[in-house]
Amino acid sequence: MDLKRRLLLASGAVALLPTARAHHGWSSFDQSRPIYLEGAAREVRWRNPHAELVLELPPTLALPADLRQRPLPAQSANVDGPALLANAKLPSRKDKRWTVELAPLTRMQAWQIEPIKRDANVGVLGFTFAEEKGDPVLRAEYLFIDGKAYGLRSSPA
Repeated sequence: MDLKRRLLLASGAVALLPTARAHHGWSSFDQSRPIYLEGAAREVRWRNPHAELVLELPPTLALPADLRQRPLPAQSANVDGPALLANAKLPSRKDKRWTVELAPLTRMQAWQIEPIKRDANVGVLGFTFAEEKGDPVLRAEYLFIDGKAYGLRSSPA
């Protein structure tokens, strides 16, 4: 088979591959402004490169009274979690639904976080894009489920 024909076949094979979704590194997110969200998990995507949720926020989203006092996992000590909790804000934008990027599946499994069920109430502290521009996306630093906190940039000891 000549080179031209092999290149044509190879390019056709590449075109048939599933397209990859964009993946954001931490540098895309404004880490100087921690955002708190809480709501019902309407969609759950338990897959790589990281698990994702679509949270539907209640009409009267508020910071929990106990947020500053919530215990955080010792494994996340490289992040100043108490300062993040103390400085947490609600989003200024009024989107009803937010996509929440969680950790890679290997880290979720290491924390023994079961796949989140649809309609489960979930709290998240994380970061969105600078000036809250673009899509309503939050990169999770801490995940709060059933009274437990998970540090998603860390792994359990």
